[in-house]
Amino acid sequence: MGKRAVFAVGGNALIKDPSQQAVEDQYRTAGETAAHIAGMIRDSWEVVVTHGTGPQVGFILRRSELARKELHELPLDVCDADAQGGIGYALQQNLQNVLRRMGIPKTVVTLITQTEVQADDPAFSRPTKAIGAFMSRPQALRHRRRDGWNVAEEPARGWRRVVASPRPVRIVEIEAIRAMLDSGVVTIASGGGGIPVVADEEGQLHGVGAVIDKDLTAALLASAVDARLLVITTNVEKVALNWGKPHQKWIDTMTLQEARAFLAEGVHFPAESMGPKIRGVIDFLEKGGERAIITSPGNTGRALKGEAGTQILP
Repeated sequence: MGKRAVFAVGGNALIKDPSQQAVEDQYRTAGETAAHIAGMIRDSWEVVVTHGTGPQVGFILRRSELARKELHELPLDVCDADAQGGIGYALQQNLQNVLRRMGIPKTVVTLITQTEVQADDPAFSRPTKAIGAFMSRPQALRHRRRDGWNVAEEPARGWRRVVASPRPVRIVEIEAIRAMLDSGVVTIASGGGGIPVVADEEGQLHGVGAVIDKDLTAALLASAVDARLLVITTNVEKVALNWGKPHQKWIDTMTLQEARAFLAEGVHFPAESMGPKIRGVIDFLEKGGERAIITSPGNTGRALKGEAGTQILP
């Protein structure tokens, strides 16, 4: 397969700070990320791009809630699809423009992607993934009563809707993704972890109100396309042990065995931030991946040379 890689862009990585959340701001940030991806393509990497959609799905949900007196509200799986298309468009157009300036004749395509999950996944009985805007307690209880939402309180911040985060088991459009890669197409796929779907007894697919962790899907995608490398970008240059504590320690390199051990300790990698990234890396390396990198988008070039980021090896 040559130099094939999956490049995972964090949804939060497109929002630099609360003052730069507009579509135009995210488009400009997508352009900066596209330049780093283009550098990999220039260096002969076959790249599949995937990305998070957490903040963006929250924005779409909020718009839908505010417009409920005028228009029908959007189901969560449709919000997932909308966010895939919107972010995919920003990355696709920016990447096309950068490659054109570089003189690299590559086609870039965004594929709206479904990810199958199991209907009996335990996550559906224990929803924990917070989405959407913060609410007061009366608002949250009203949604629970009227709309059947699961809601939970975040201390000192307010109440939010929580949904299931089931484990991805199959990327529905994987054959199309492989075909595009084999044809030299730069493919953007599985945004936001993919639109979560379940199969009924006849094999028919149906969308469900859930959020799949994009890093776990990125690992599944990387294994499914026989990628040698998985790059997960986030808002820090490296992974740290004891994050945010006085004895915090940055990690340059880590083995698969060490990653398993650190994750098992349960104190280094929080479930809401670095934990899923480490889990995704473990999944990828256990299935034959050769190398994984966790770093910030701006350090991608140096990280590929081993000069930045956290390198995780089998």
